[in-house]
Amino acid sequence: MKKWLFLTLFLLTPLWAQAEVKFEDLSFDEKLGQTLVLFVDVDSAEQNRKAIESGKIGGVLIQWGNYSLKQTTDLVTKLQTWAARSPHKIPLLISIDYEGGTVYTPITLGFEYLPTNMMFSATQDEDAAATAAYLAGLELRRAGVHINFSPVLDVNSNPHNPIIGVRSFGSDPANVTKMGVALMNGFQAAGIISVVKHFPGHGNTTVDSHYRVPVVHDSKAVIEKIHLAPFAEAIRQGVPGVMTGHIMYPALDDRNISTFSRPILHGLLREKMGFKGFVVTDSLDMKSTTFFCKIPDCAVKSLDAGGDMLLLGRYIKPDTVFARMKATLLKRKDNTRMEEAARRIFELKKDLGLLDGPLPVPGPTDKAFLAALQDVSDKAVTLVRDRRRLLPFKPARADGKKPTVCAVFFAPARFADQLPDFGKPFLENGWNVRTYNAALTPRAKDSRRAAACAKGADLLVLTSLQWADKTNINQKNAINGLIQENPNTVFISTMSPYDIPNYPEADAVLATYGMSRYALQSAAKLILGEIKPHGHLPVELEEKALL
Repeated sequence: MKKWLFLTLFLLTPLWAQAEVKFEDLSFDEKLGQTLVLFVDVDSAEQNRKAIESGKIGGVLIQWGNYSLKQTTDLVTKLQTWAARSPHKIPLLISIDYEGGTVYTPITLGFEYLPTNMMFSATQDEDAAATAAYLAGLELRRAGVHINFSPVLDVNSNPHNPIIGVRSFGSDPANVTKMGVALMNGFQAAGIISVVKHFPGHGNTTVDSHYRVPVVHDSKAVIEKIHLAPFAEAIRQGVPGVMTGHIMYPALDDRNISTFSRPILHGLLREKMGFKGFVVTDSLDMKSTTFFCKIPDCAVKSLDAGGDMLLLGRYIKPDTVFARMKATLLKRKDNTRMEEAARRIFELKKDLGLLDGPLPVPGPTDKAFLAALQDVSDKAVTLVRDRRRLLPFKPARADGKKPTVCAVFFAPARFADQLPDFGKPFLENGWNVRTYNAALTPRAKDSRRAAACAKGADLLVLTSLQWADKTNINQKNAINGLIQENPNTVFISTMSPYDIPNYPEADAVLATYGMSRYALQSAAKLILGEIKPHGHLPVELEEKALL
């Protein structure tokens, strides 16, 4: 395994008891425990205390929730205190899904909204992406996080993919590779272990692996050229972790999903591609795994296939899962695979310095981080088309009164605290600002209130939000109706740009690839001419959608 010695200069280790133990000193139970990862949050952590204190758990994945940064750091400290009471006193690996996009809700766990991968990709600026990832990594380290399950290296080659969307860097393998490696290196430079996912690629699926088993019928040649290319480069550059996807690739293994496939995880990933790091399973409570087995049996199947770190999922009883796995493994004469996985996780902790006592904590970098987020948003906002040359918009008023903009946002309530920032550039330029946050799936009353907001306004701004491929028909009809009634309209696709063809009558169209306060301010500044459009569409759209 590659030694990430430079990480020991940076990585955060709280002041819990130091572990002085050799791998050979661990019992069978303790070795098995090193491979297991529980999902925890501030509210549910206590139910896992016994399993952690008994030394049967090697790591946790912190789940998103409406918690403050202090609550998050207090949670990590509590978890590590429990680990220090275990017989071996080995600290937990603390991991997180900080990847932006649909996986993340703004301002939860006290962390800022990370740009979506597609937003990073639209900048075409590797340095800006690496800088933002580096600063994000420092923020994670300050909270006690060691591993980020990011970036997503899936090539979104299928516009009808229901789960990846803006989580991907786009549809071009070369661009996904370039921007993915930049993000990976940024996290690594900050002392955060980057885990790329979802091997061997979730980009050409038409079902969501949380609920069904995706099957990708691409040939070996297509798989290598498109889906594997980003992973191959990440491996060449020393990525420490790879997460599996619960996907069936008949050309590679016609019997097992990737997570259960030794030909894929060992034969392809390790032997052919030369990966030396650790393999993480995607969550084993997803329907695409539990369709085949119960969680303890799925964990054993994943271990046999080549998984090292097993994500057990939520709402499980860790003692029950552990006991069933142990019973299965003890029936075997040879547990070399479990020993190999456990040693790999143990050595990872050792290389990080987690067994050596407290390490320096980075100082505050929040101002630099916020500036980097705004920089990425400014560079990413994309002018898709402007048929009537509306932008930059100059109101034609002869009465000397302030111009008025009405902005109607079709968005979930969880984004409500992000929306007011859209008006800041307009207010600073002497405009009157009206806003209305319509429901994501609007009703008739939303259309009436939106029409009232738009009445008499010099400019109408409409935003859509589509997570991936599925069109919200109510939203589509409401927006198209408003476009038809208001000639001076700017339409903004704030998440998946695959929804842009739904609005052929919109003359001016922008894409932001995320609905953060930074992205919305960037869109407003572009409308007003304060910044020029530099963003590039990271996915292919029909030509008529661009004209």
